[in-house]
Amino acid sequence: MTSFAHDYPFDPAYGHTLDRLRTIPAPPAPDDFADFWLERYAAARAVATDPELGPLEEERDGVRIHRVSYTSVGGVRLGGWLALPADTDPGEPARHGFVIGHGYGGRAEPGPDVPLPLPASAAILPCVRGMGERGRVAGIPDQADGHVLHGIASRDTYVIGDCVADLWCAASALQELVPELAGTGRLGYLGESFGGGLGALALPWDERFAAVQLTVPTFGNHPLRLTLPCVGSGESVRGHHGEHPEVTEVLRYFDAATAAAFLERPALVAAALFDPAVPPPGQFAVHNALAGERELLVVPAGHFLYEGMEQDIAELGKARREFFGKWLER
Repeated sequence: MTSFAHDYPFDPAYGHTLDRLRTIPAPPAPDDFADFWLERYAAARAVATDPELGPLEEERDGVRIHRVSYTSVGGVRLGGWLALPADTDPGEPARHGFVIGHGYGGRAEPGPDVPLPLPASAAILPCVRGMGERGRVAGIPDQADGHVLHGIASRDTYVIGDCVADLWCAASALQELVPELAGTGRLGYLGESFGGGLGALALPWDERFAAVQLTVPTFGNHPLRLTLPCVGSGESVRGHHGEHPEVTEVLRYFDAATAAAFLERPALVAAALFDPAVPPPGQFAVHNALAGERELLVVPAGHFLYEGMEQDIAELGKARREFFGKWLER
């Protein structure tokens, strides 16, 4: 069991050992779970994303980084960044592609998501609706505690479903802007925290992706999460559930662990033993439910600064490079 000195009014390890965490299951899926998501996926694939490439913002770590915008479901126009390989010969196609999700709060710049896991790669770094300056949408809260409750009264209006669609549409925009990636089987997904949970929900239904890497993914095992205090978006959902217990039925369709049981592509999950924002039992539930080949990297803590964290981040980077090298270089 991992323990750190902290001043939280609860135990961010929740009393779990690694052995116990590795046994936590996913909640059973509603009978129409797959149909619900496949219908949403089909709607997203039908969107004309009309991506627009903006000016060059910076060049570093082997890529040229441009602004990008694209259309998602509901006609919502979103922004983000596109990274294109800078160290290949002119006219040489990108060999790999990535869609990179972000944490709750959005992203203000590409930041540590660049450098990319593999050389000669292209990537889209979208800002999903409501999150960050380039993802702002009128009427959708831009703070995590409000965003995670937006539209939660119905599975058809819950914002998390549209955020998943934003990732599917980002993949479409990437393949339109970098057409050599279409049909190659060399598209990967990376997501951390909020982006990890969205990735687990998105990837089972999208055959364009060959592999996925999720770091401290959220939205895993909602029935258990509703019993665990935290300082992340889950606490807002817990509070809402206390007044509206009927929301449990909606959350069944947005459980990242339930979705992971449908995810047959190779996946690498980095899950934490101690995490005050995303309870570790939910993270491990996502990994434990994966239907395809899976790898687990256990990290001491998530959403928490600790001694030795830089080394652990470097080890995760190495594991990520090896993982995607194995599955995207085939």
